[in-house]
Amino acid sequence: MNPISIEGLTKVYRDKKRRRVTALQGLDLQIEAGEVFGFLGPNGAGKSTTIKTLVGQIQSTAGCAKLFGIAAGDPRARRRIGYLPENPSFYDFLTAKEYLSLVGRCFGMDRSAIERESERVLELVDLHPAAKRKIQGYSKGMVQRLGLAQTLLHDPDLFILDEPMSGLDPLGRALVKQVMIDLRRRGKTIFFSTHVTADVEAVCDRVAVLVGGKLQTVNRVSELLEKGIEGYVIQLPSATAGLWSDFEARPQSDDVCEVFVPRGKFNSFMAIAGREGVEVQLIEPRRRSIEQFFLEIVRRETE
Repeated sequence: MNPISIEGLTKVYRDKKRRRVTALQGLDLQIEAGEVFGFLGPNGAGKSTTIKTLVGQIQSTAGCAKLFGIAAGDPRARRRIGYLPENPSFYDFLTAKEYLSLVGRCFGMDRSAIERESERVLELVDLHPAAKRKIQGYSKGMVQRLGLAQTLLHDPDLFILDEPMSGLDPLGRALVKQVMIDLRRRGKTIFFSTHVTADVEAVCDRVAVLVGGKLQTVNRVSELLEKGIEGYVIQLPSATAGLWSDFEARPQSDDVCEVFVPRGKFNSFMAIAGREGVEVQLIEPRRRSIEQFFLEIVRRETE
């Protein structure tokens, strides 16, 4: 049974001027166990609406969403998820340890388990030194990391994270990505929204692109990167530069030249190098990035 199953999910609401706005239109998604799934889209695409529906904060206009086969919003389903909202906020008169104790009790954890797991997750998100400080003195990045810590506390099977890297510096972003990778190794499922394509490339197994409330595509990240290879940058001894007149070549130093070889000509290039006994020092693929793929879809739908 899939951790997340979404069929025909639609959400229509009225804005401040009482105009009908369709935030989601007929969304279908199946998230498999043990995968990291990226939900990619520009601001206002419907990502947060989807996530709020999954965790029971809002009701859909049509369609259905299930967590582990149970209707989204049902308390039985929520016990198995860890949820991080886009802009987490806490009782800021509490310390981090006090807040995690409250979260643990809400999930029925005993005192010893709360103490043990609080220590573990605070260490994991690099908040242990600030564990006894009041949350009101935390920076935005520290609040974001505390939000991640509370999703980890009860060791759920499914993590639903809305913009989990928001407000984090490069070290914080790297930390969150490593936490995601470790969770995947443990067989956990992660569904997270973002508009940062580099995050998708770094951690995701699959990615969906949402634009204007409509699902545009679902792809495996590895396949996108493989199909996006445009050619190869190859480094060779500069003395061999005369052999590559049919290719785009440029010197890198007195000893090394760099040649760009289109994907379709790679085999013939390597045949020449082998025939001439040329030492190939480096081969690096040049590929279309996930960002380019994403921008092409957004531009097409916008136009």
